[in-house]
Amino acid sequence: MIEFLNNISQKPLQVVDVSIPFKEYVPISLAASNKELTFDISSSKEWEAYLENYFSREKKTVAFGGYLEVRDIYNRSEHFNKLSEENQRNIHLGIDLWCDAGTDILAVLDGEVHSFKNNTNYGDYGPTIIIKHSIEGNEFYSLYGHLSLESLEDISVGKKVKQGDKIGTLGDSSVNGDYAPHLHFQLIIDIEYYYGDYPGVSSKKTLDFYKENCPNPNLLLKLPQETLIEGLSKTI
Repeated sequence: MIEFLNNISQKPLQVVDVSIPFKEYVPISLAASNKELTFDISSSKEWEAYLENYFSREKKTVAFGGYLEVRDIYNRSEHFNKLSEENQRNIHLGIDLWCDAGTDILAVLDGEVHSFKNNTNYGDYGPTIIIKHSIEGNEFYSLYGHLSLESLEDISVGKKVKQGDKIGTLGDSSVNGDYAPHLHFQLIIDIEYYYGDYPGVSSKKTLDFYKENCPNPNLLLKLPQETLIEGLSKTI
């Protein structure tokens, strides 16, 4: 499946407003190892201030990264935090794209709406849309989390979407689980029994399964890995 996903398109695929060119993207690390993250990670307002300063410093518009990143931010929420280290969910399974609330969110490929839901746990996705893709006999799903409430108003299960169609907009901290505005974009092979939701963070105990079932979204986005590595080295 990894080879298939990688070969779907030779060009990068976009999931945020196409008027923002890729030259406006910059990698960012939210890993626990990033010594720059000295502010109160439980505060969405401090996250927003940190990102505003980061964008200003880098002279960019969208910050991206996070696949399999180990993060401390989930410790603030009982939805993720478990008593034992083995069961603590803190390994991120998607790519985050941090940009302004209200930014258009786009379907990565042709498909149909599988499900949608407002996941209202503290630290959860908030409004979420999952699209089912069937390409050359291969089925998989793309998840779009931290959307606006308006994104769930004109939508229905089974609705057909085309690659690049606007499916929603980014929400702000009042609706998106109390985060700075960003898109959580994730690929899923087997959706299991989930509806409008799917784990976006894994524990060490379950990581082997989720690494297989949730391949790297950059297989489709194709954000330059060398840029990602260079950018992360500046912030860690």
